[in-house]
Amino acid sequence: MRKENKLYWRKLDNSAKIFPISAGRKYSTVFRLSAVLDKEIEPNILQEAVNQTIDKYKSFRVKMKTGFFWYYLEYNPNMPIVSEEEDYPCKYIEPRKNNYYLFKVTYFKNKINIDIFHSLTDGNSGTIFFREIIYTYLELLHPEEFDDEERKIRKIEFNTEDSYIKNYDKKAKSNASTKKAYILKGKKIKLGAVSAIHELINLEELKIESKKYDVTITQYLTAVLIYAIYEENYIKQKNKSKKPIKVCIPVNLKKFFQSKTMSNFFSYITVEAQMQGLDTFDKIIEFVKKDFQKKLTEKEILKTMSANVKLGNNFFVRAIPLFLKKAVVRLGYIEIRKYTTITYSNIGRIGIIGKYQQYINYFLMLIAPEPVEKIKCSSCTFENKMAFTFTSILNNNCIERRFYKFLTNKGINVEIESNGVLDDISTEIE
Repeated sequence: MRKENKLYWRKLDNSAKIFPISAGRKYSTVFRLSAVLDKEIEPNILQEAVNQTIDKYKSFRVKMKTGFFWYYLEYNPNMPIVSEEEDYPCKYIEPRKNNYYLFKVTYFKNKINIDIFHSLTDGNSGTIFFREIIYTYLELLHPEEFDDEERKIRKIEFNTEDSYIKNYDKKAKSNASTKKAYILKGKKIKLGAVSAIHELINLEELKIESKKYDVTITQYLTAVLIYAIYEENYIKQKNKSKKPIKVCIPVNLKKFFQSKTMSNFFSYITVEAQMQGLDTFDKIIEFVKKDFQKKLTEKEILKTMSANVKLGNNFFVRAIPLFLKKAVVRLGYIEIRKYTTITYSNIGRIGIIGKYQQYINYFLMLIAPEPVEKIKCSSCTFENKMAFTFTSILNNNCIERRFYKFLTNKGINVEIESNGVLDDISTEIE
């Protein structure tokens, strides 16, 4: 970064390039992280915590600018705005109403939220930034509890390299499936509304159940999700679909390649379940386990990542003016989404330093649903609680209910919270 902040600007990373071209009110490409604390939030203290954090993480102190060929990021001289939550989660962030920041911090009762536009960063790096806000807020709220020693423990990451360019393989060939996915059916809720249902799962009990099948927690919950879609949506159609249920699983590339970037650095695998013959949970989970083993390898991940980088670096793509790129991408975006039934993103454990843990109940992660991908799923873990979240624009909670019922029937304790857009599913089951 240059010494003179006003001169600071940087290119968007390879993944980030596509988001501002396709984003809008229908496709916000925004994700949310939330921290549920032990007491109601003090707005003035939260504002000060955000102000201090943005000075440390200067890679977040940017605004989006329009270039001739691509968007880019530039230093933002304004300060972020902290406000009480008034809208649905993961909504499109209006630049002018948000001092042109690509993230938005809100609060409601004892919960702090940060909505982040995906061009700025991914879920894992966003968690690092959000944790710093929480740490700073708690230090300002409880000055007698914390001293400078706690602050010294924390490392601040500034690296914003494009790790895609650094790590991709020019010779790798694409392994993308050409089969269109089964698309969830059903009436939608009112335009602009988003249903959020959080299923707070006992982590130890979930681990015990996953070990019975010799699978990871992500594999187990992916199988439960496919089973819920199959039972509640897929087999109930009059004209049985032959399209596979395809679950997109984002992958943190820092686990496969050396990188400390705060920019996007993720890829994905797609679990493609052809449901003919997968009519029981045992068959589904065995398939999911094998599909993960086949696709979640450095070699296969590199193929997917490299194909996307090569597309972004293609001479003809780069040479098209931005206004034409917008038209082409937006026309093709709905078609592209037809290759995924649902997304499930698990960012894993959110680690918090010892003293701070006592003030935090749990964390949440939410992803914006879309007109084609009408439900999206996400999860994160804190202490012995995993929060599995459904964000949806469908006017029913059948899949969420089936998912909940499956876990509780296995003896796993699950608590339900929601934003009230749809009825409480735990009450319906009882």
